[in-house]
Amino acid sequence: MNSAPTPGVRAARASATEAPHPHPRRWLILGTVGLAQLMVVLDATIVTIALPSAQRALGFTSADRQWVVTAYALAFGSLLLFGGRLGDLIGRKITFLAGALGFAAASAAGGAATSFGMLVAARATQGAFGALLAPAALSILSTTFSDPKERGKAFGVYGAIVGAGGAIGLVLGGLLTEYLSWRWCLYVNLIFAGLAGTGAALLLTQQRARTRTRLDLPGVALVSASMFCLVYGFSNAAARNWHTPSTYGFLAAGVALLAVFALWQSRAASPLLPPRVVLDRNRAGAYLAVLTAGAGMFGIFLFLTYYMQQTLGYSPVASGVAFLPLIAMVVVAANLSNVVLLPRLGPRPLVTAGLLLGAASLVWLTRIGVHTGYAAGVLGPLMAAGLGFGFTIAPSMNTGTLGVAPQDAGVASATLNTGQQIGGSIGTSLLNTIFASAVAHYLTSHLSPATLVHGHPAPSLTGMSLIHGYTTGFWVAAAIFGAGAVICGALFRSGPLRAPASAAAGPAGAAVQQATTTHAA
Repeated sequence: MNSAPTPGVRAARASATEAPHPHPRRWLILGTVGLAQLMVVLDATIVTIALPSAQRALGFTSADRQWVVTAYALAFGSLLLFGGRLGDLIGRKITFLAGALGFAAASAAGGAATSFGMLVAARATQGAFGALLAPAALSILSTTFSDPKERGKAFGVYGAIVGAGGAIGLVLGGLLTEYLSWRWCLYVNLIFAGLAGTGAALLLTQQRARTRTRLDLPGVALVSASMFCLVYGFSNAAARNWHTPSTYGFLAAGVALLAVFALWQSRAASPLLPPRVVLDRNRAGAYLAVLTAGAGMFGIFLFLTYYMQQTLGYSPVASGVAFLPLIAMVVVAANLSNVVLLPRLGPRPLVTAGLLLGAASLVWLTRIGVHTGYAAGVLGPLMAAGLGFGFTIAPSMNTGTLGVAPQDAGVASATLNTGQQIGGSIGTSLLNTIFASAVAHYLTSHLSPATLVHGHPAPSLTGMSLIHGYTTGFWVAAAIFGAGAVICGALFRSGPLRAPASAAAGPAGAAVQQATTTHAA
């Protein structure tokens, strides 16, 4: 016969049912982590605008130019899960501060670079410290905001930053390069990192796992090697082609290492990425949605930047400013979806609709031509894409960290960042390759004596071949979004989000479980 609960059980249950006391300066914390995340996200595109100027200043070749971007992506993508778990183990405040200060130092070194090697080394170091900073920022946000309404607002702002950060990088990079110097595309990080680091030092308290666990070193080695091989393989495909051993060899090695990592995680005593984090259907859908959005959005950023500069003749500043409507729509959609719609509908209809909007915007963009104006051919698709990104990324960030045990918040956040990074690498390499192949095929099939000028294709033929390449890339990117909508729609559960009681209660919920077990015994 069961007896009445002991005072210890009653106290634990009362503690668990009390609403957690919100941090009095939580909105300032949101500003701090938002600045840090903006710095990390925009750094992937801001340097792209500066590359031609940096190439002239440091004298490196066009073939070497990709390494300024690839070095950052390799270090960032390879170390994200390690950085996320490190924050769980040693404390998120320490990890956040180390990431911000290291990122600032690497940016200063890159801005002062006197050689190509120094610039690449600085970019790789940026990526390594970014892998500490990004998961710490998202996990701090996830553990700071527990009230559903406030959490929706916070993740609306955060999702807008993630969704619009790449476009902001294009705008800022163009302004800094044209009016100051390419070096300021790196020096500007000192301002972001300084503000974020100061805010973290003043506002954050130390957060670490309550239970002592060992760092899964074999898991770190396996997943870091896997991510390195995958990012390098996709980057190599973008620079060369898919048929070289350095492309398919690294991709095959990356897939094999990832399979070994997954097997190891099911057997490790203290896994780096516990299966319970990714086996939840909603979280799995969120991770896949972020990967899909990361791959597909490069079809917009990459090809529209080329189109506006090479075909329409826009300057870097003008092409960056042209993305402002997308940024505005991301901000609107991210907050509308997270604050108003997600609590009522859940992620399934929002993310599905967001990915379908992204697909529709890309199909719309296939109508561009050599003489299409910005207002007639670009503005509408950009606004539709911004809505799609906002409806996809912000709810996915919220869903992907909801219900995760506090000791797993860092690695869950890192998984979201890894999905976006790998998606971006896949999108860049796949779409670049398809673009180049489509352009070459168009030129070959349309060459004739009438289309040659002094032995070279006429400018009109070159322009048409580029348009054919862009539209082919847009169709493929639309297909990626469409496939993602179908798969994510099947993965997400119907209805509003509901965090597991134990995760929502945190330590108090664990106390109830422990006290009840003791009492039953």
